[in-house]
Amino acid sequence: MLLSAIAIGAALATGANPSDDALLAARWTARAALPIFLLTYLASSLYRLAPNDLTRSLLRQRRQWGLAFALSHSIHLVALLINITLYRPRPLISLAGGSLAYLFVYMMAITSTDGWQRKMGHRWKQLHSIGIHLTWAVFLVGYGSRAFHADPAYHLEGRVFAPLLLAALAIRLWAKFGRGRRAQPV
Repeated sequence: MLLSAIAIGAALATGANPSDDALLAARWTARAALPIFLLTYLASSLYRLAPNDLTRSLLRQRRQWGLAFALSHSIHLVALLINITLYRPRPLISLAGGSLAYLFVYMMAITSTDGWQRKMGHRWKQLHSIGIHLTWAVFLVGYGSRAFHADPAYHLEGRVFAPLLLAALAIRLWAKFGRGRRAQPV
């Protein structure tokens, strides 16, 4: 949440007008949420690949990281809605993937308790697996498209974050199918 607050403050300080402020706030709050998402996305894989105190702690705190991501990304959603409704309307179809991802983020947040996990059984794991991969895909499409955007100002962001997301997927796949079969998540 602190990263999101800093992102909004920076956007308000650097934007030339309210439209720029809203755009920058939406863009920078997404950037602030990405590291939290990646910690959540990679927690079990990192533990499988390198079981140690740090990765064990990260894995044990994965629920809290996921909830922190949901909160941080909610701040992004508010900034994004202000940008879209007041300054830069978009076709509804262009918002479908992100909207579906937000639905899953909130369903995962609501069901992130031991009680819900017991009630849902194997469906709980399916929900969280689909939700986290859908969120990953929306991030990848968003940042991947920036790598080749008509405006070169977007290129660096896309060319840094899209490969980072692909590397995170590679780590997950390596942990699941490669050498990462040593340690099972706690």
